[in-house]
Amino acid sequence: MPSDKVDITPAAVELIERLERIHGPLMFHQSGGCCDGSSPMCYPVGDFITSEADILLGTLEVGSATPVEFWMSVSQYEYWKHTHLTVDVVPGRGSGFSVEAPEGVRFLIRSRLMSQDELVEHGLL
Repeated sequence: MPSDKVDITPAAVELIERLERIHGPLMFHQSGGCCDGSSPMCYPVGDFITSEADILLGTLEVGSATPVEFWMSVSQYEYWKHTHLTVDVVPGRGSGFSVEAPEGVRFLIRSRLMSQDELVEHGLL
């Protein structure tokens, strides 16, 4: 699957670089749970175990940090497959499970429907 299904803003890249200095290499899993809403959860690599029930949407190049994989459950992907996702960061309290929570900010997803050309490129039409 092409990795251009997910992007990251410069502000989120800056936060990832800072968090990686604290926690080491990181990864995202797009949450679909009730407790944390539908937030991109950021974990140290190895703290969240993916399986055949998850799909790798892409790998984010984040400046000086190690590339960051972005995962989502296969069942949730069925609802989101027609969207392009962008990881951003805003002020506010994130989930206690995501590494940015103590920083006074939280990651969030900005989404848009993909264009006709993007849908064809991703084999969705």
